[in-house]
Amino acid sequence: MDLIERLDRLLPQTQCGQCGYAGCRPYAEAMAQGQADIDRCPPGGDAGARALARLLGVAARPYDRARGEHKPAPVALIVEADCIGCTKCIQACPVDAIIGASKHMHTVIEPLCTGCELCVPACPVDCIVLVPAVQAGAAAMRGAV
Repeated sequence: MDLIERLDRLLPQTQCGQCGYAGCRPYAEAMAQGQADIDRCPPGGDAGARALARLLGVAARPYDRARGEHKPAPVALIVEADCIGCTKCIQACPVDAIIGASKHMHTVIEPLCTGCELCVPACPVDCIVLVPAVQAGAAAMRGAV
């Protein structure tokens, strides 16, 4: 396995862009080429920065807090009663975790959602909320979504 692949596997795969790159793979490529530091990934937090430093053989340091807050990855949840079926969330999702058809309600496939939050600002009716993964699963079990 090459260095880029190994770096990419250490990243959280949120594809959020907080590192300044279009996704985890481009960030891994930039690190492998010496064009990016190991401290640019808020979703990976300090532990992720340490793992990247270890792999690259550089000094470990905390992630850059100016890029965002480290928090457990949430899961997007669509308030189905409010969804107008515009498909903007589907277009914004970098991992294809949202399904639905035009003018019909959409839903999030929870195991695929990385919690990147990119669907939230795309929604014109603010019907997407971010919840802890456990809460999303419990809501689905109750039929509340």
